[in-house]
Amino acid sequence: MDIFTRLHLHFKARSIGTDEFGNRYYEERKARPGKPPRRYVRYNGMVEASKVPADWHGWLHHTEDSPPPEGGYRRHDWQQDHLPNTTGTKFAHRPAGHVLKGGKRAPATGDYEPWSPV
Repeated sequence: MDIFTRLHLHFKARSIGTDEFGNRYYEERKARPGKPPRRYVRYNGMVEASKVPADWHGWLHHTEDSPPPEGGYRRHDWQQDHLPNTTGTKFAHRPAGHVLKGGKRAPATGDYEPWSPV
């Protein structure tokens, strides 16, 4: 992080909290006239918007007035852990038949008729 960003956060913003990925969240100390105070996230590692968990996303986008409680909100049994977007990485989903997964597609079942213009 460059020195300008560090100075800006130190003098203009106050620390609100940290998520389980190490991202830090800030809010402007002084709001602009007629507007809510800006909210910031300082990413831990690579800057990627999908690294913001749902608990903090609501606060960051002014959907929630207060930040999530320490440890996050109570979760339902069916909820999965948050994962950043893995598109373009070795962890990306590649269905059967994908070129990078062998490229073998299942044979056609015969129920397909190609369209041909008349």
